Amino acid sequence: MSTRREFLGGLGAAGIAAAAPSALWAGDGGRLLTATDVHVKDYPTVAAIEWIGQQLHQATGGRLGLRMYHSGQLGRESEAIDMARFGAIDITRVYSGALNNAFPLTQVLSLPYVFDSVAHLRRALDGTVGAQVLRGFASRELVGLAIYDCGARCFYNTRKPIHTPADMHGLKFRVPSSDIFMRMIRLLGGNPTPLAYGEVFSALQTHLIDGAENNLRSFHSSRQFEAAHYWSQSEHSYAPDVLLMSKRSFDSLRADDRELLLDLARRSVAVMRQRWDESETAARAALNAAGVRMNDCDLPAFRAAVAPLLSDYHRVPALEALYRDVRSLA
Repeated sequence: MSTRREFLGGLGAAGIAAAAPSALWAGDGGRLLTATDVHVKDYPTVAAIEWIGQQLHQATGGRLGLRMYHSGQLGRESEAIDMARFGAIDITRVYSGALNNAFPLTQVLSLPYVFDSVAHLRRALDGTVGAQVLRGFASRELVGLAIYDCGARCFYNTRKPIHTPADMHGLKFRVPSSDIFMRMIRLLGGNPTPLAYGEVFSALQTHLIDGAENNLRSFHSSRQFEAAHYWSQSEHSYAPDVLLMSKRSFDSLRADDRELLLDLARRSVAVMRQRWDESETAARAALNAAGVRMNDCDLPAFRAAVAPLLSDYHRVPALEALYRDVRSLA
């Protein structure tokens, strides 16, 4: 991608200004932070990060600014994680499933049927569960700024309605690069196919895969519904998104700027949630209007099929303790 090549070719202010479409410039002697997201410009997480930039610019009188690279301009989420770790970018929004293997505590957030609802998820993220997960990123040169919830993840495909796990047998489903999601698909009878988010639409069109799983807002904004006409409300995971910052970049800020950024990141959660709730309702209406066939699922059957996966993770003391904390908030 040309934007990514331009960016990596010149990480200074001049290189950044040439590569990206818009930003609040920090001015001479100021600093312009870079942020990435694979989602499109009007997506709730993108809007929340842009809000952080606007508030940062205002609070510092233009001394600090933020430039947002949305729509995967700088590559995949896995690439963004590494770029942040090594200080090539400052901030990135990443789906927690892509973090499971490197950051074990995120596994609890991604496991199937851990959360009962969006309200249950938000209670956990806003309390000690969320705080503990965010602290865990310090082990690999990252700072956890905030956790953005993103609704229930469900299955969609090009073939047929899915009511029970038996309907998934033999179908190829895209999953993130997460051991949890790969094993979950196998337990449900499907064939897991790890792919980057940006490759899913073409994979559905070319029948490289039969389906995928994601939240309804992403299903709509990515336009994957144009290739996959069946949405099944499995609600198998509420795995959220995480806003991360390069520890190298964070530590280079003044102490008061670090506190300001942390405060703005926490406050941006409410901004994201308001955008999310509004846009999810609109997305569902748009999908119905487009003729997407939506059906409920036999949730007890799905829970029973993935029970062995949960049992294995219960054997890890740190994960079991965090899981108990989550369930106490149900």
